[in-house]
Amino acid sequence: MPKIVDHDQRRDEIALVACRVVADYGFDQATVVRIAREAGYTTGMVAHYFDTKQDIIIAALRLILRRIDERLTRAAGHTTPDLLLLLTEALPVDEQRYTECAFWIAFWAQVSADKRLKRINAWVHREYMRLFERCLARAWPEWSRWTAATRDQVLRSIVTFINGLTAGAVVSRSNWPADKQIEQLRLQLQLLRAWAGTDKVRKTDRSTAPGSSVA
Repeated sequence: MPKIVDHDQRRDEIALVACRVVADYGFDQATVVRIAREAGYTTGMVAHYFDTKQDIIIAALRLILRRIDERLTRAAGHTTPDLLLLLTEALPVDEQRYTECAFWIAFWAQVSADKRLKRINAWVHREYMRLFERCLARAWPEWSRWTAATRDQVLRSIVTFINGLTAGAVVSRSNWPADKQIEQLRLQLQLLRAWAGTDKVRKTDRSTAPGSSVA
């Protein structure tokens, strides 16, 4: 009886190996030949699933985003989840997440020179924003009471901070052990939550709203 092949699973396996190869060797050295060898397949087998190296990279991006989404969903199983615990899922605090984040950093370095990758990166950024906004809405009861402008600033600040922390931890891993990353994220969340709840922010939001005048 012929062996039944799960083609979606095989694509994911190749994409996951590509993440590791890019993280270990860099984007330029992550050739299709190397990815195939590390995956235990022939280049012909890889070519059966992906036309180009860029297609493998895009599949890897989608896979990582899906894995982050799944981890966030699992961590958000409580009625009022811990936001710090949720967002830690996006940081390079263990080997799996370090590999994913190292892949992201290598990918970002290629974006400016490739129009297709720019479009993919824009989509990924929107998906990240959507995931993190969902986490904030579930974890902070006051989120819905803040103005749209305040929510947007808080969300963008968190995403920017996590991206910067991720880059620092990947480039200088020994300086950013997991406990330091988590503590810095904790501090950032505390500061943003306190800032968003201040009367000064509410007044600023009202004064800059459409149709308002500034004295």
